[in-house]
Amino acid sequence: MQKQVSGLYLWPFDASLRAPNTALIIVDMQVDYCGSGGWLDQIGSGIENTRRPINPLARVLAAMRDAGFSILYTREGYRRDLSDLNQNRQWRSRRLGLGIGDEGKNGRILVRDEPGWQIIPELAPRPGEPVIDKPGISGFHASDFDQILRRQAIRNLVISGVTTDYSVQSTLRDANDRGYECLLLEDCCAALDMAEHEATLNVLRLVGGHYGSITTSPALLEALH
Repeated sequence: MQKQVSGLYLWPFDASLRAPNTALIIVDMQVDYCGSGGWLDQIGSGIENTRRPINPLARVLAAMRDAGFSILYTREGYRRDLSDLNQNRQWRSRRLGLGIGDEGKNGRILVRDEPGWQIIPELAPRPGEPVIDKPGISGFHASDFDQILRRQAIRNLVISGVTTDYSVQSTLRDANDRGYECLLLEDCCAALDMAEHEATLNVLRLVGGHYGSITTSPALLEALH
């Protein structure tokens, strides 16, 4: 039985929605971005908005796990010596008062193996669910993400996480360039400022689905039943 998800357009375009070829991608739901005492919490940006996706995303995660879909995570983080961190990225981050590599309440900010670098407990990966570690914004930057997806014969990506205007849209655009059929769950992603979240969605909508379809978690869950 062919299934498609209603949204910006019926997704996937070729009605190929099946567990063996479709994956849920959870982008950067890390303590430093959406956990108490993390980077954003410490610099006063607040985590109310970046925590908005947790509940709807947890429902999608449970449903897709139960149905046998692949689950993959991305996680931004840098080597302990920061040799893979661009100097301008570090400089810009430190303009916020606390930057990448600096000591914070949950260890060094966005440094691999520190507590703040970990995925939040509410959405923690299970054994066997790949976590893509990337020293940058897009999930495809300097990582083995594309190789893992192709090895698993994944062609459809359901994309979620934080932030909509940063790592989420960068990952979405890069995935599209590589030929993946993408679905963005608008209630399962968020930005620091929800006006930026809406603005990014509007840009993606204006091009008529050039980068993929956009829908909500209830629409996806309905299609999976």
